[in-house]
Amino acid sequence: MRRTVVITGITGQDGCYLAKLLLNKGYRVIGITRGYTKVNIYNFTYLGIADKLILEEADLLDFSSIIKILIKYTPDELYNLGAQSSVGASFEQPISTINYNTQSLLNILESVRLLKLDTRVYQASSSEMYGDVITLPTNESTPLHPLSPYAISKASAYWIGINYRESYNIYCTNGVLFNHESYLRGSNFFVKKVIKTSLEIKRGNAQTLNVGNIDVKRDFGYAPDYVRAMWLSLQKDKADDYLICSGKSIYLRDIISYTFDFLGISPDRLIEDTSLFRPTDIQDMYGDNTKAKEKLGWDYDKSFFDVLDLLITEESENLK
Repeated sequence: MRRTVVITGITGQDGCYLAKLLLNKGYRVIGITRGYTKVNIYNFTYLGIADKLILEEADLLDFSSIIKILIKYTPDELYNLGAQSSVGASFEQPISTINYNTQSLLNILESVRLLKLDTRVYQASSSEMYGDVITLPTNESTPLHPLSPYAISKASAYWIGINYRESYNIYCTNGVLFNHESYLRGSNFFVKKVIKTSLEIKRGNAQTLNVGNIDVKRDFGYAPDYVRAMWLSLQKDKADDYLICSGKSIYLRDIISYTFDFLGISPDRLIEDTSLFRPTDIQDMYGDNTKAKEKLGWDYDKSFFDVLDLLITEESENLK
């Protein structure tokens, strides 16, 4: 029998690549979009899946909306990728960020519980939860010390998922994804901003790249590969938590330098603006992906400089 999956946040980078992966595996894919926003189907069209999806409007803060979707489709799997996902924006909108990112998952899990469904739920967690860590790399046992409202919201949702798993026997897996990029990444994210602005500088349509603190390090990977780990995590008999990461970190400054060199841009086009610095920031962050590799059979060995080659090339080909 054909399996059915529901994906919240389907218009985003991860939702689109995951939808394509699952469609290729024969799933019926139901995408959830917010009813009060206009759906942008560019990403669907770009991946060639626009006519293969079923889209439903639902507000994840509205308990009845979720109940209706689950009754209508009784999905085998549900991937909760919908969130306010900008760390920077969360400092400006802490209340709405924390409310949305926690209440949405709570509504989903409570709906599954009350309807007595066997739906397997995937919760998109974030490496930002770890925050101020004492030792690196982080792993599934590393204590959480979130440093932003976004990180707090993700840490709260992480524990909500574990609580429903342990208290109500709901299948809920936390996928703790570290930074992962693609051409479909939103323009407000660092790597996308660096590449797009650099291409505009090269074309003469921009003069400088203005950034905040770039003397910090992060663990970056390639989104199309990371969504496969999401799917693999729901194929196990028992729900668990997994770090999905490359296992290495690089300076944000090095990403800019590599992009500038790739495109032949002078270093003096970089402007470091202290007004763009965050109130708090993580100095270094990278994870240990051993568990995901051993338990899920997930394989990942890309250097982020190899990923940058792919991203710059794809962005160049699509820049209008």
